[in-house]
Amino acid sequence: MAVPAAASVRGADRYQPPEITGLADLLDRQVRERPRARALIVTGDRVHLSYRALAALADDVAARLGGTGLRRGDAIGLVCANNAEFVVALLGAARAGLVVAPLDPALPGSQLSARLEALGARALLLGPAAADAPPIAQVRVPTWPLRVVASRAGTAAVALDTGARAVRDVRGAAHELSDHDALVLFTAGTTDRARMVPLTHANVAASVRGICATYELGPGDATVAVMPFFHGHGLFAALLASLAGGGCVLLPERGRFSARTFWDDMRAAAATWFTAVPAIHEILLDRAEIAYPGPQTPPLKFVRSCSAPLNTATQRALERTFGAPLLSAYGMTESTHQVTSEPLPPRGPLKHGSVGRPTGVALRVVDQDGRTCPVGTQGEVWVHGPTVARGYLGDPGETARSFTDEWLRTGDLGALDKEGYLSLTGRIKNLIDRGGEKISPEHVEDILAGCPGVAEAAVFAIPDATYGQRVGAAVVVRGGEGIGAEQILRYCRDRLASFEVPDRIALVAALPHTAKGGLDRLAVEARYAP
Repeated sequence: MAVPAAASVRGADRYQPPEITGLADLLDRQVRERPRARALIVTGDRVHLSYRALAALADDVAARLGGTGLRRGDAIGLVCANNAEFVVALLGAARAGLVVAPLDPALPGSQLSARLEALGARALLLGPAAADAPPIAQVRVPTWPLRVVASRAGTAAVALDTGARAVRDVRGAAHELSDHDALVLFTAGTTDRARMVPLTHANVAASVRGICATYELGPGDATVAVMPFFHGHGLFAALLASLAGGGCVLLPERGRFSARTFWDDMRAAAATWFTAVPAIHEILLDRAEIAYPGPQTPPLKFVRSCSAPLNTATQRALERTFGAPLLSAYGMTESTHQVTSEPLPPRGPLKHGSVGRPTGVALRVVDQDGRTCPVGTQGEVWVHGPTVARGYLGDPGETARSFTDEWLRTGDLGALDKEGYLSLTGRIKNLIDRGGEKISPEHVEDILAGCPGVAEAAVFAIPDATYGQRVGAAVVVRGGEGIGAEQILRYCRDRLASFEVPDRIALVAALPHTAKGGLDRLAVEARYAP
């Protein structure tokens, strides 16, 4: 099916991104101008909550938090699935002047406690877990349960138990925060490796405005929350940008993505777009023959992919299936999510294999000496602009290594073309050194993913006494394809340099993924490299 060339454009040069200053006033314009418009669709009954109702719930939470003795600039944790409680807690705490740290509900109690204590959170707001998920673990800080009860008539009330007194004298990194800060997000990784990124209200406002401007999000738009809100992808791109632009977000009944209900949810929301990681796009593509309702689904203006590389073959297949442009984007926690994106047609060409152009930031590709690389030459991607965080909390050494003169050194390898489109080629820390030849596992994975019958691939280093490292690959084959390791290797030999071709291929049923949907490389190495 052909991709509509102008499906996403409202009118030349007429779009204006929302005027906000941060989390606290995110809803204000919509409450003034469109108070009865739907902001959220929640619960199994798909109750519509208006902007006025959502703001009232947030104000109620803010008032209750204000009576606990917490001061503006204090840090507070938030553990909750993708449901109304998360949104109300986040916006309510922001209106109370608190700094919110969303955390993964699936973390064990020891890791949740470690992160809260490293931050110096004075209390934890606790919402419901996702359906069928294990109960959220107990932690060593005061915990305040929060619930939202919504009726089919669109009325709602909040229950917040703040009986346990907040910690008075906290340790950790909270002393580095102020009431200019809005959020603290944890980077992906284990407890020992996860870093705390403070994001100001100005960072949040710049990110939301940039996302809205890129996709021209407005009151006529709606989406389904696919990605978890405790990471930037789901938080900024799906939730906050939609609400700031006056659109609507459907929160799945289970509190998380469900392939079984996804298209029903899209119809219920009259969704115009959605954003997800490649792993979820692959699931939707694999299920399209039995699950995609085709003409019964409202036409999509665009589909967005971010947080992990999307191979070109999948991108084209998604566009053919869904009849909408698939826009690849690139972002990270330290840049308040989005850095680049492919533009809406006809705002610019779609370049499959790229992650588009900078969106509200300056971008450089530099060599090992910090000099700007020529067009088309690979180097490290550096980012500068209003969305870039000031550093890491409690980690001056890593801040000095990753932030240089207000430039974020991303650790990602890439190259810019003549039109300013960025193509990513891998992560510096992931490079495999095979006898002096530096190999990007992401590049090899992209080739493997293009092999007919291959659903997903992970490439990793195998220790080797002669070369130092060799190339290994774990490959997931689509059911019924009957493809074997030798066929995959033949495909690779025709498309890769000889030193890049995997020395070992393991056919596996599934690959491990992180909570935000990216490939869990540490788990892959532990499982398949020995």
